[in-house]
Amino acid sequence: MTPVPPRPSRSRRRAGLAVLAALALVAPAPLVTAPAPATAAVALQEVMFVGNNWDGTADVIRSRGDYARLGRINVIPDRAARLREIYLNPIKLAFFLGIRQGPGEGHDQLIDDMYTTPDGTALVVSRPSFADVVSIDLATGALRWRFPVSGYRADHMAVSPDGTRVAVSASTSNTVHVLDIRTGAQLGSFGAGDKPHENIYTDGGTRLWNMSIGEVNTDLDAPWLDWTKGDRRITVADTSTYQVVKVIDMRDRLDAAGRRDLSDAVRPAVFTPDGSRLYFQVSFFNGVVEYDVATDRVTRVATLPKNPATSEDRTTWVNDSRHHGLSMSPDGTRICVAGTMDDYATVMDRATLREGPLVSASKPYWATVSGDGRDCVISESGADQVTAISFATGQKVASVPVGDHPQRVRIGHIPEGWTPPAAG
Repeated sequence: MTPVPPRPSRSRRRAGLAVLAALALVAPAPLVTAPAPATAAVALQEVMFVGNNWDGTADVIRSRGDYARLGRINVIPDRAARLREIYLNPIKLAFFLGIRQGPGEGHDQLIDDMYTTPDGTALVVSRPSFADVVSIDLATGALRWRFPVSGYRADHMAVSPDGTRVAVSASTSNTVHVLDIRTGAQLGSFGAGDKPHENIYTDGGTRLWNMSIGEVNTDLDAPWLDWTKGDRRITVADTSTYQVVKVIDMRDRLDAAGRRDLSDAVRPAVFTPDGSRLYFQVSFFNGVVEYDVATDRVTRVATLPKNPATSEDRTTWVNDSRHHGLSMSPDGTRICVAGTMDDYATVMDRATLREGPLVSASKPYWATVSGDGRDCVISESGADQVTAISFATGQKVASVPVGDHPQRVRIGHIPEGWTPPAAG
C-alpha cells in the first residue's frame, strides 16, 4: 500500500473556529429568488456530478460504463459579489477565514453538495464558504436563485424522493433548512444537534433524518476529551410539519452494545433498501456500525484494517474523520466504504461485514452508486479523480480525472445533447 504523506497539524488551522462559534448569531437569512424560466419538456440523460470543493466547479461525467467527463460547471459565477459582501462584514469575514483554515485545510470550501432539478435544467449547490445554496442554470451558467442559510456555513444536502425539495444543513446555526428545489423558497426548517451534517429522506419522503457531528474543528481529540465535542445526535423530522418526531442519542446505544470506546458522532450513513437497518461511520473509527431501526439498538460493529502508514495522531485526521463515505448496492448485499485517512476503499459483504480487496485510493472522501447499480464510485480528493469499484468483484473498474479536491458525487440529469456553458 502506498505510504501516506505526512499531513499538517490542525492546531494552527483550527485555532479560530471554537472562538468564532461563540460569536454566531442564529437568525433566518433573507431569501433572494428569481423565478426559473418556463421550459418545454425535453429528453433527459442520467449523469454524475462531482463537486470539486477547492475549485468551485462541478464536473459532469457519465453515470456508468467509462465514466467519461462530459463538461464542467462553474458554481461560483458570483464570486466577486460574495467576496465583497464578506469582506465588508467583520463577523462574516472571521467565519470565512475560519472555514478556510479549519475544515477547508487552507482552502475556501466552494462546493459541498449538489442535486439537479427534476427537469434537468439547473444544478442546486450548497457552498460552505459562502454560507448559501444556489441554483445554477445548466444552459447559461447563470444564477437562478440564491438562499443564504442561517449562520455562516452550508454543508451536506439531501433531495426528496420526488425531487422537488432539497434539505441543507446550516452547520453553525444547528439548523436544517428545506427548500423548494425550483424556486429556492424555504418550505420549513428544524433544529438539530451541534454541527448538523448528513441528511437522509426515509419512509417515502415523509421523514428526514439529520446526523450532527459536533465540534470537529478543535484539537481536543483524545478519547477522554470526547465530552467537549458537543451535542451529537440523530434528529428525525416529519416532512409535512417539519416538527421533530424523534431524537436518537447514539451514545446510549453504543454503550449498551459495549462500545464505549467509539465516538457517537454519526458521519456518512446509508439505509438498507427496506429501511430496516442503518449503517454508519463515526468520528475517529476505521469501521462501520449497524443499527436496527425497529429495535432501536446497535447490533454489530465491523472494524476495518488500518493502513500502517497512517499516523495515529488523531489531530492529523481531517475533521475528525478516519473513514468518510458509504454506499450500498441496490440489492442491499454489499456496502462500499471510503477509508479516507487509510487511503483505500473496500466493498464489504453485508451478511458477514467482512471486507473485500483493499483498493488503493488517495484520501477517498465519498462513495455513491453508479447509474446501473453495478459499481461504487468514490471521490479521491487527494488525487483529483473519481474511481469506480465493482460491487460484484470489489476490484477497480475505472478512474477519471476531475477538478481540485473532489468530495460529493451525486446522480443527476441533464438534457440530451447538453453542452456546458461557456467558461466565464
